[in-house]
Formats: sequence, C-alpha cells, structure tokens
Amino acid sequence: MHSHIRSGFILAAAATSLMSSAALAQTSQPKAGAETSSVTAVTVSTTKWMTQETADQWRASKLIGLNVYNDSSEKIGDISELIVDRDGKLEAVVVGVGGFLGLGEHDVAIPYSQISWVDRPVTPSSTSTTPTTGAGSRTLGGQRGTFADRSSEDPRSYPDHGVLNMTKDQLKAAPAFAFSR
Repeated sequence: MHSHIRSGFILAAAATSLMSSAALAQTSQPKAGAETSSVTAVTVSTTKWMTQETADQWRASKLIGLNVYNDSSEKIGDISELIVDRDGKLEAVVVGVGGFLGLGEHDVAIPYSQISWVDRPVTPSSTSTTPTTGAGSRTLGGQRGTFADRSSEDPRSYPDHGVLNMTKDQLKAAPAFAFSR
C-alpha cells in the first residue's frame, strides 16, 4: 500500500511539472507573437493574393485520375501522380499503365512537356488521327504542354484528358517510376 501512495505522488508531481511547463510556454508566447504580428501585417499588405482561378489555370488535384490516350484515341493509361520541383514547376506526370483493375500495373513518369492536354472528350473514329475535335492548341499559362481551346459549353478548370505520342506497348516498355519514401 505504501508503494501505491508513492506511485500516485510521483504521477501527481509529473503532472504538476507538465502544467507549469505549459504555463511558462504560454507566458512567453505573447512577446514572440507581438513581433510576428507586425511582420504578418507587412506580409499581408504587400502580398499579391489570388482571389479567383483564371481561365489559364488548372487545379492540379483534378488532373489525378485523368485518362491518357495516344494519337489514335486508344487509352494507354491514367494519371496517378504529378511530380513538382521545389519551385512548384511540374516536372512529370506519372501514368499507371498495364494491368487489369490495378493488378500488374506499373507507373511511368512522363516529362510534362510530352503531354498534350485536351478539353473535349475523345471522339473515337476509324479515320481520325487525333483524339479531339479541338480548334488547335496553346500553351497553358506559360507552362509546358498544350491543350485544345476551351469550349464555352465546358467551363471546367481542368482538361478532359491527356494525349501522349506513344503506343500502349511503348509505354509499358518504359522504365518503371519508383516513389521514394
């Protein structure tokens, strides 16, 4: 019984110590906060904030899952990830290729500049050599890659699909991309 009381005393002392540490951290916080608030006020007033997405911008999250076709309108994979450098520049599009229902599929990282982006759905045709009826292509906001002119009927903030000048077999034969931890 005596050891049980001693254990309770040790736990109470440890809890008191933790509470006093938290109280000390709280009392020192306002001083640092005062310095931070003046810096924050300057940053907020001098930053050019975006308030709305523009027509030449896309939401990267919407690119994940998009299908990728070849020039013959054959689906050759789908986008599983985007790779960006530390400056935020898109470096590669990771496409899952091969397999069935995710089994046997492997990822291939394709340089972003090799993907063309199309806003209109694929129009399968035995005589068509391109997977779109788009009026042309243009560069996306200074980024690499191209996409067909946006249809006024489809004001989405992301393309319908990507096009890669490669066959499914060529893409399957490409080296697999390995994600680091």
